[in-house]
Amino acid sequence: MSVLTTNYLTPSGREEAWRFTPLKRLHGLHDGVAVISDRISLCVKNGLPKGVSFTREDLDPLAQSDDVIIERIRGASKSVSHLSIAANSEIAEPVFLSRSKGAVDTAEFSRVRITLGANARATVIVENTTDTVLAEDLEISLAPGSDLKFVTIQEFESKSVYTARHHAVIDKDAVFKSVTVTVGGDVVRILPTVEFIAPGASANLLGVYFATAGQFFEHRIHVDHAVPHAKSNVNYKGALAGQDAHTVWIGDVLIRAAAEGTDTYELNRNLLLSDGARADSVPNLEIETGEIIGAGHASTTGRFDDEQLFYLMSRGISVNDARRLVVRGFFNEIVLEIGDQVVQDRIMDRIDSELEKAASDV
Repeated sequence: MSVLTTNYLTPSGREEAWRFTPLKRLHGLHDGVAVISDRISLCVKNGLPKGVSFTREDLDPLAQSDDVIIERIRGASKSVSHLSIAANSEIAEPVFLSRSKGAVDTAEFSRVRITLGANARATVIVENTTDTVLAEDLEISLAPGSDLKFVTIQEFESKSVYTARHHAVIDKDAVFKSVTVTVGGDVVRILPTVEFIAPGASANLLGVYFATAGQFFEHRIHVDHAVPHAKSNVNYKGALAGQDAHTVWIGDVLIRAAAEGTDTYELNRNLLLSDGARADSVPNLEIETGEIIGAGHASTTGRFDDEQLFYLMSRGISVNDARRLVVRGFFNEIVLEIGDQVVQDRIMDRIDSELEKAASDV
């Protein structure tokens, strides 16, 4: 174990990237105070099919990052947990990576790489549970013609702190779909980012989050359209219930001058289920060329629809069951995109459980 003392520019909270984040609750991940353990908690859950390997390797980063926690992770280690899917492989069943061991008195720095060879197709599901303090640099490399569905599930227990960058580098004609689910933890801050490096690629970034009393969840998306004829779509939905539940969604899409033929849209919807909850939602578009197919964004934050509740209750459904059905319906569109019935049912059950816990505040 060690205390990381390398000199980095420690955020003060006044920076745009950190202005919402409760720095005092990060257990020293941002300022070097955290005691870093040597634990490596990510492992394969159900074995690996043919064409897939999971190894520890020394790898240089795929892309630069200006996030101070990512810089600290990279400064601490070159060792990476590397999931590699061979070219031309078509993996029928999801590959599961699981993290179920942790600690809150020390922190884990994790570097992860997911690589798809040319024309490979796969679904990778990363499950995060337990109580832990964890900072993660997760990079995804999609070779030409590959197709990846990447599902990351934050089902942490109540003391957990998780900060991460999930960065995808997408090559020619590759298809990337991510589904980010955040339903547990004390503080969760995720940076889902995309970098297009060749034409014809597409990215579909989906997410759901449900924060209850005292929880802070932040999702800060950035899509970099640096090449022509790429497509991106962002759709995140959040619900909040309970005093001081706080979520932050930032959606940044940059269309560079060279990115002619870009087609992009981003959407964030938030449902407030009680007083005392706060949802910050900031969509941004930066466009440097007019030669695009389309670009747009939308953001809505609203309270529970009393008419929907009344409609269900008028048919004999109790108020708690009616509320549960409305919340399930709100999230269902995105949860179904996971594509694994067992995981989908577990996520919905967790949302039901969190809603039940927050019932006194609703």
